[in-house]
Amino acid sequence: MSVLEVAGVCKRYGATVVLDDLDISIPEGSVCGLVGRNGAGKTTTMKIIAGLLQPDAGEVRVNGCPVRFGAPVVENRVGYLPDVPEFYGYMRPLEYMRFCGRIAGITRTSLDEQCGELLKLVGLDDVDKKIRGFSRGMKQRLGIAQALLSEPKLLLCDEPTSALDPPGREEILSVLQRIRHRTTVVFSTHILSDVEKICDRIAVLEEGRIVLDGELHALKRARPSDGYDIICENTHDVSQLLHALAGEDIQQDGNRLIIYAEGRLLLAKMQEAGMVPLSFSRREPTLDDLFREVIQ
Repeated sequence: MSVLEVAGVCKRYGATVVLDDLDISIPEGSVCGLVGRNGAGKTTTMKIIAGLLQPDAGEVRVNGCPVRFGAPVVENRVGYLPDVPEFYGYMRPLEYMRFCGRIAGITRTSLDEQCGELLKLVGLDDVDKKIRGFSRGMKQRLGIAQALLSEPKLLLCDEPTSALDPPGREEILSVLQRIRHRTTVVFSTHILSDVEKICDRIAVLEEGRIVLDGELHALKRARPSDGYDIICENTHDVSQLLHALAGEDIQQDGNRLIIYAEGRLLLAKMQEAGMVPLSFSRREPTLDDLFREVIQ
């Protein structure tokens, strides 16, 4: 079952077309990366799905129900984390979560238990300092907990790892991985390595259109391999192979070679040189390969 259906969505600002007949379908339980260059329309897409921005044409459905522009995200069954979430800095995390829960209409009897559970999920259950002293990564994690308060069917995170240091990025990715049993997750990013770490689906947005969409593993499998990954035993073997394959496209990293050549030629050259590598495997296409291919 698809928890998110976007059909024929268009959005323009004056003469500038931001989204052009956009179609997306996301199955329930997925973690999907909405990937695109800066200015591709990712934030506009997120806001329209959340009901915070009205499309000029098209329809968005979450869990089979139309998303209404201007309706509370709770009604639309959507949780939304903007790229730079704002908080009341004088509050502490549990205090803030209770405040948001009361606004969302959550009954007092279940609110404390739910707040505690969500803060534990994002690693903030033992934090009792005021939010103004939080790092950006801690604020992002608190924002995710807040977005999950209403038990949404879909969680949207707009560039959740941008401007974070590597440990902060890893913390956010770990949280998004852990919550996949609770809700379907869509997060926008231009950091392809983040997508490869936790996503099972991708949607590539380019000039307002989806140019690639599907299960990440299936998309990689469908693309022909264009190289081989070889690990040599020593530098002598590396030199021999580089000499034998002079003129071929080769990337070297120590004793590891990525060689873009026809497989039979490669095997013949290794046999001629009398060398046996420690490892020889067909190179699997990366998300970067797929991305570059569809946006060129």
